[in-house]
Amino acid sequence: MDEVLIGEITKPHGIKGELKVRPITDFPERFKKLQEVILVAPKGTKDTFKIKKANVQGTDIYLALDGVNSRDEAEKLRGMAIKIKSSEVPPLGKGRYYYFELEGMEVYEGDNYLGILTQILETGANDVYLVKGPQGEICVPALKTVVKKVDVPGKRMDVILPPGLLDK
Repeated sequence: MDEVLIGEITKPHGIKGELKVRPITDFPERFKKLQEVILVAPKGTKDTFKIKKANVQGTDIYLALDGVNSRDEAEKLRGMAIKIKSSEVPPLGKGRYYYFELEGMEVYEGDNYLGILTQILETGANDVYLVKGPQGEICVPALKTVVKKVDVPGKRMDVILPPGLLDK
C-alpha cells in the first residue's frame, strides 16, 4: 500500500489525549475530511487510527484519535509521522504532480536513459530533480522548457537537457 506523509505529531495538547500536529502538506484543511490516519513510529512500526475530531486553526492542527484518551497515551505518539493512503490524495490540476508521484521515475532524453529521479530539491526559483544513473548524478531543472513529458502511470519522464549540463 502506497502511503503519503501529511504531518508529524509534535506534542500532546490538553489532558484528554488530543495531539498537536505539524502539517507537511499544502492542504492542511484535508485533516478535517479524513476518516483515519496511519501513524508511523521512527522505527517503522505503524498503526491505523480513526479520527474522532480534527481542528485546523491557521497553521496549527489538533487531532483527537480513537483509543487515545489521556495525555500519557498522547505523549507516546510524539514524533510519529502521519500518513494517508495515496488513493486519498486530492488530484492536482493538469501538469502538476506530487513529489511522491515523480520520485522513482525513469528519466530519458530521447532514447538516452539518464537514470532514476531519486530526490526533489526545493530551490528559490524552481525545483531541481536529482537523477542518479549511469552518468552519475544529474541535477535537472524542473522547468517546462526542460521537462517535456511526465507519464505518472508509466513512471517515465522525458526531458531535453540544457546545453552543457552533462559536460564534465
